[in-house]
Amino acid sequence: MATEAHDARDTNDTKQGSTGSLALDRLRRLGFVVGGVAVLIGAVTVRYYWSAPQANAQVPGLGRKAAPTKSAQQSQPQQQAAAPQSSIPAIVALVNAEEITREELAQEALRHYGQEVLESMINKHLISQACRDRGVEISHAEIDEEIGRLAQNFGANRQQWLQLLQRERGITPEQYARDIIWPTLALQKLADSRLEVSQQELDEAYDSEFGEAVKVRLIACNSMEKAQNVLATAQADPAQFGELAKTESDDYVSASCKGLIQPIRRHRGDPGLEEVAFQLQPGQISEIVPVNHQFVILKCEERLPARNLARADVDERLRDAIRDRKLHKVGSDVFAELQAQAKVENVLNNPERSRQLPGVAALVNGNPISIEALAHECVERHGEKLVDGMITRRQIEQALRQGKIEVSQQDIDDEIFRAAATMGKTNEQGEPDVQAWVTFISEEQGIPFELYVHDTVWPTVALKKLVGDHVEVTDEDLRRGYEANYGERVRCRAIFLENHRRAQEVWAEARDNPTVESFGDLAEKNSVEPMSRALRGEVPPVQQHGGQPVLEKEAFSLKPGELSSIIQVGDKYVILYCEGRTEPKNIAMDEVRDYIVADVREKKTRLLMARYLGQMSETAKVHNFLAKAPKVAPGTEGTTERIATRPQKGELPQRR
Repeated sequence: MATEAHDARDTNDTKQGSTGSLALDRLRRLGFVVGGVAVLIGAVTVRYYWSAPQANAQVPGLGRKAAPTKSAQQSQPQQQAAAPQSSIPAIVALVNAEEITREELAQEALRHYGQEVLESMINKHLISQACRDRGVEISHAEIDEEIGRLAQNFGANRQQWLQLLQRERGITPEQYARDIIWPTLALQKLADSRLEVSQQELDEAYDSEFGEAVKVRLIACNSMEKAQNVLATAQADPAQFGELAKTESDDYVSASCKGLIQPIRRHRGDPGLEEVAFQLQPGQISEIVPVNHQFVILKCEERLPARNLARADVDERLRDAIRDRKLHKVGSDVFAELQAQAKVENVLNNPERSRQLPGVAALVNGNPISIEALAHECVERHGEKLVDGMITRRQIEQALRQGKIEVSQQDIDDEIFRAAATMGKTNEQGEPDVQAWVTFISEEQGIPFELYVHDTVWPTVALKKLVGDHVEVTDEDLRRGYEANYGERVRCRAIFLENHRRAQEVWAEARDNPTVESFGDLAEKNSVEPMSRALRGEVPPVQQHGGQPVLEKEAFSLKPGELSSIIQVGDKYVILYCEGRTEPKNIAMDEVRDYIVADVREKKTRLLMARYLGQMSETAKVHNFLAKAPKVAPGTEGTTERIATRPQKGELPQRR
């Protein structure tokens, strides 16, 4: 859009307390990040971070050093260094006195992150080899200096900056130095000759930042015809330009501010727009300027004078900024050249080569990356966040053993069949299409089928067996289920956001221009839920009794064209725009009773599962040695809680 070409707006995290139960929160934390569409549908999908039921299965080669290839032995003997020392203890957790070992965590980390981390390691190896070949070295002092420089650019000292990265992004200082700063400096040195800053570039940067600027209002139209009509109206009454921008501009960002954008500076964006802007005097309105497939009209509000700073005081900072901007493209070019020249073989994904090269994850120009080194890197990067899921899985396994309950392959198959039906994957005969569901999971969601079974299906089946078939469906349940499935629904568009402050900003923009088109634009740009973003905010109609009472109450209170308040749903913030209501379906209760009973029983079972999981976690004795402090449930010190008998109808399992 036109404003984006000229730094139209600066975007500025406040979290409110969650209203869900502790058990449900734990399920969400261990499971899929449930997308907004799924929230509105009312579907419950749980994905755990743990491994397969076959706890003893080993990743091939783990614990063995990579066998050096002949070429590697001849050309790079120094690469066969000892495996890196791990900062992870041999025992990462105790669950009711049962150990979870570092080797088990390594298996888990490899299973979930092996391919992703391997790609990163290959990239670093390419850069490292290029540095050795060209005699490039990066010292600790250079890394520290670069961290300090970046921190200063963001208005923080070194310690504050590192703390912010760890708190907000989960990046430790060691990871930041090793995986971000070192590769950046290495590419910078490898591309040094291409990062030269000319005097012209320096002069333009100074002019752009400290030279004269023009404060303007802007109207952007998607067609020349509309722009011509708007221009005529603006010229007839220049004082109303801001109101005209609010109602007529097709650029919703500036329209929400009555056309006001960040001051236009030279050498920042579209040269044609800049040239027109700098020809205007206060109060003048421009002719129509084509910009990025739109047609723009400017009104000059004020000419902002240049700031005459001494070049000696700012040139070094400007030169660094120019080099930083260049580095993104030049570094990409250098890295692409390294990739093109390199011979990389991914052994991890090739079963035949894995048998031929046991313990090898990849070969980079003949040099092996061992599975042991890959596992170490996976654990260092992701181990801490995996342990909680492994602890919960171990608790479930212990409960199954205590209750002498087994999860069979038939149970797994039945759950996949049920999931396919629930998610609407059916064939022409209306029967669940398991293959279509599996394809959706693996290809569209990007989850390998084995991981789906291990991380989603097995835990679901296990928890269902632990709570047992003890759910009663009442007449009130049937009434609510009938209303949810066949009653009136609210057709809404929705925007999902991750923090309250950003939600307030987007809500303000939506309020200033409360049209479905503008709301769709906002959803397309801001929604963090992929499906709603792709569909410009379109989501399935909100039903009654779908499991989100706060959201449902708000939705059913809206009239067509009305905007909701900001609604917190789990860890997301939702804004709704009401488009109308659906007609209730003319279906008799007797025709759908069996379906409603099954649907209600499934949902009530899920709630019982969540409560059971919460109760199990509260009473277990757990020590997580990767956490900042051991986690021991209050009142359970010195005790080991065990599962007793299975619950009676409608009750939670009792523990003693």
